[in-house]
This record gives sequence, C-alpha cells and structure tokens, in this order.
Amino acid sequence: MKILTSDPARFTDLPDYPFEEHWIAVDLGDGYSGRMHYLDEGPQDAPPVLLFHGEPSWSFLYRKMIPVLVDAGFRCLAPDLIGFGKSDKPDDIGFYTYDRHVSWLKQWRDAVVPQPAALFCQDWGGLLGLRMVGEEPDRFACVVASNTFLPTGGTPSPAFLAWRHFAKTSPDFMIGELLQRATATERSEAEIASYDAPFPDEPSKAGARAFPALVPVEDGMDGIAQNKRAWVGLAAYDKPFLTLFGEDDPVTGGLGETLASRIAGAQGMPHAMLSTCGHFCQEDRPAELAQGVIDTARTASFLA
Repeated sequence: MKILTSDPARFTDLPDYPFEEHWIAVDLGDGYSGRMHYLDEGPQDAPPVLLFHGEPSWSFLYRKMIPVLVDAGFRCLAPDLIGFGKSDKPDDIGFYTYDRHVSWLKQWRDAVVPQPAALFCQDWGGLLGLRMVGEEPDRFACVVASNTFLPTGGTPSPAFLAWRHFAKTSPDFMIGELLQRATATERSEAEIASYDAPFPDEPSKAGARAFPALVPVEDGMDGIAQNKRAWVGLAAYDKPFLTLFGEDDPVTGGLGETLASRIAGAQGMPHAMLSTCGHFCQEDRPAELAQGVIDTARTASFLA
C-alpha cells in the first residue's frame, strides 16, 4: 500500500478559500503514518467550533460558513479527513475502516483542540462526530447536525443502496459532479474543479469509494456495536443540540426528526427543514447553518 500526498499545484486559485494550511502527523495503523490537513481560523483563545465534513467532500465545503463564524467570535477548526482534501490518502480501499477514521480524527482533536468545543457535522462528519459526542459528551459544548445520523443497523433505503453501489462500481467516479448533483443550487465550474482537486486519479479515490460501504446500515456490519454504545451517551447528551436538515436530500433528509427525538438536549430546540437545500447543505444554505451554530452556542452560554 502507498500513502499518497497531494500535489499543491492542484489547490491554487481555489474560489473563496484563502485559508492558511495547518498539518499534523497521524498514526494510521499497521506501521503507517500520514499527514492530516486542517484549517484553523480565528483567534486562538476564542471558543472553538469543530466543522466535520463527510463523503466525498473536504474542508472547502466550509468556506462560506467560516467567515460568518469567525466574525461572530469563533475559532473555526475544519480538518480534512484522511483520504480526502489535502490530507494524505492510503490507496487501498480495504485499509479504510470506521474505527480507523474515528481514531484518526480523535488523534487530531486531542492534539489540536483538546478543550470543550462546539460541533457542526454533516454526512460522515456526523457518523464520526456524533460517535465522539456519545463517547465523550463533556468535551462538546453544543452540537448542530445536518443531513447525518448515527446508524445501528436495520434496513437501508433504496436511495442509499443505489449510492453505495454507484460508489463501488462506477468507472467514472467524478467527485465534483457528485457535489453538483447533490446540491439544490448550481456550482460554478471553479467550485466543481475544487472538489475534484484532491482526486487526480483512481488510487486517490480509495477513501471516497470506501466510505459508503462502511456505513453500518445493515445488521451484522462493523460499527454497529460501537454506535450502540455511543448512543447511550448521545441520547443522554443534555446540552443544546440542533438539527438543520436539507429537505431536498433523498437519503438523509428525513432523519432530522428521528435524530432529534432521541437526544435529551434536542428537546425544545428550533429544529428546521431547510428549503432549496440538498445533501451538501453547506453549499446551499451556509448563512442559515452558520446562524444556527451561533444561536446554539449562545443558548449553551459558550459564545458571548
């Protein structure tokens, strides 16, 4: 197996992404190590908010939210998951596991922002972030979740099964076009190219192809037992927990109410379904999502 590194030339002139690079070494397991890239914007002593992306995006997804959150008084931290964005990419699909992704992200969090933080998570950012909330609830001041869930088996939807099959078998797995099709608003050619930038060839897409098959949506899959244990802490989480879901997302759009109904801190919060909003809600409704984070943090007395 090879650990692929990104070509910096592919990330020049990204639209609305003027952010400084930050890096940390991560123990990938089996004797391998890699570098994880992340954004760290805003004053170092400001209340931190973690911005976790999912499949198959990267921290570019948060470029519209970060300026709003920094202006409100946050320190914004947005990592690129291993296998995505500017971070290093193992080229073996089989090397990626749910537990490894949790471990890699926890290593980053422990090293970079060990203190309590707010969390915004979407897609696989929620499968990772919500498990972390359930396992260590005291480290999270408040949570805003969008188009995500913490699955524990069951029966997957036809829409998800189609997506999983496509990710595994499609000969033309074009990341930018996937983002375009899963938003309710149009992306520019430069934005589509920015989502393609981390993935110049097939080996670099191993992590992106692997993720859908790792979602524990069917009984017997890896991750179910861990998520069930995490749900004990997540359900009891009594700090402010808000869901803002895109109503135009056929896969996760209907899960917001289900998620909110099971978490103590979600009771009485102003949950909403956002119109003209697809799966990648950060592209379609960034202002509303950022305001939701700001309001939730103020409800938690985490942000002045």
